[in-house]
Amino acid sequence: MNRNKSDSVVKKMMIALFGGLIVGVAFLLLREKLVSTGNETVWNVINNLLFQDITVPEGVRSIGIFYIVGQIFMRGLQLAIVPLVLVSLSLAMCSISNASKLGRIAGRTLLGFFLFYCVGAFAAGAVAYGVKSAGFYNVVLPGGEVAEAATIEAFNPLATIVNAVPSNITGAFGSNNEILAVVVVAILLGLCINQLGEKAEALKKILMSCDEVIQLYLKILINKVGPIAIFCLISRTFAIYGVEYLAPAAAYMVSAIATLFILVVTVYPIGVFLTTGLDPFTFMKKIAKVGVFGFSTNSSAACLPLNTRTCKEELGCSDEITSFVLPTGMTINMNGTTVMHMFAVTFIATSAGIDVTPANLIVMAFLSICAAAGTPAIPIAGTTMIFTVLSGMGWTTDACLIGYALVVAINRPVEMALLPLNVIGSAAVNVIVSAKEKELDLSVYNGQIAGKAKQA
Repeated sequence: MNRNKSDSVVKKMMIALFGGLIVGVAFLLLREKLVSTGNETVWNVINNLLFQDITVPEGVRSIGIFYIVGQIFMRGLQLAIVPLVLVSLSLAMCSISNASKLGRIAGRTLLGFFLFYCVGAFAAGAVAYGVKSAGFYNVVLPGGEVAEAATIEAFNPLATIVNAVPSNITGAFGSNNEILAVVVVAILLGLCINQLGEKAEALKKILMSCDEVIQLYLKILINKVGPIAIFCLISRTFAIYGVEYLAPAAAYMVSAIATLFILVVTVYPIGVFLTTGLDPFTFMKKIAKVGVFGFSTNSSAACLPLNTRTCKEELGCSDEITSFVLPTGMTINMNGTTVMHMFAVTFIATSAGIDVTPANLIVMAFLSICAAAGTPAIPIAGTTMIFTVLSGMGWTTDACLIGYALVVAINRPVEMALLPLNVIGSAAVNVIVSAKEKELDLSVYNGQIAGKAKQA
């Protein structure tokens, strides 16, 4: 019964995704035709009715049906992020009574993330260098007036270490941009509850009750509202997307998106097979809907509930390991962001007349991994962190800023394409760690009726 319901949700999400793509592109073509024939007023009516952002001054008199549906869904997901991370991670720490086991799980988790980071950065760097050497990044930048869009405050990636420890607990819980701080608080809370034992049993029961409430809320939101919201989000993205900047940066977008897609269907299944011997096709078949959801929502944090449920109920991962690996991965596993950085920075530097060398790519990869690990799990955050890598490389000339502004303007499809790499990567590490700890339920992973048998 549960499996049939899961398959039904997947089908609805896939229908919503492709339906949204078709409708969005149709509206994009309609808009271009109306504008080119002087009927811009007709498009303005359609835009105000369906797509307009009603929170900006231009949308005061608009309805924005697709915008409202998408935003309600996204805000509903974001509403649960902080309590979900706090509760699930705290309970995970409570359940791991063996300190050596905790250290082992943490070590394997971080090692898995780091190795996937390195593979992604190497592959992206090699492809980006090849495309650059072939001359496809020799583009003509738009006018200097767009440089104003590139203003962003410089940021030292090492500040992530300091910011991980909040000075004010309410400040950390008051923003989805400080999830790493919430993770630290949750780990400390869980370890303290674990150490106190029966003295903190009442608090532990409260957290368990909160976890049940959060899971029920998210199940209803994702299953009932998710497909409709995904259709609206995808349709609106393509309907309002500007085509004027696509031509000069087509090489960047195509090479980045193609590489992201190839990596997500090769690196993680191969990694699961090589480290555990499990069927990689089973892994990809079951985790595919999480990738689709990530592509649609463009947020690692928004994918956490669905990813958690898929790992536990369909891949057979341990509850306590899943509760540790996935929130941690949502915070620091931004492999897709690093892949995007390698292409974006190479494109920007090349378009600004800078010759990017293999040595530059190595430094770029290091800076990108540091920056990506501290990137908030929210839409467009990875794009803003491109400037961090540019600043670290010393590439902050006016021409580089113009190139950066161009990337900001066109990067939405690339941002959408990188999210599956992030969320599926966290799931892959979760499967690997669960298998290594001999806590992976093979009957569930292989698609049989859930049983008690654990990996021998």
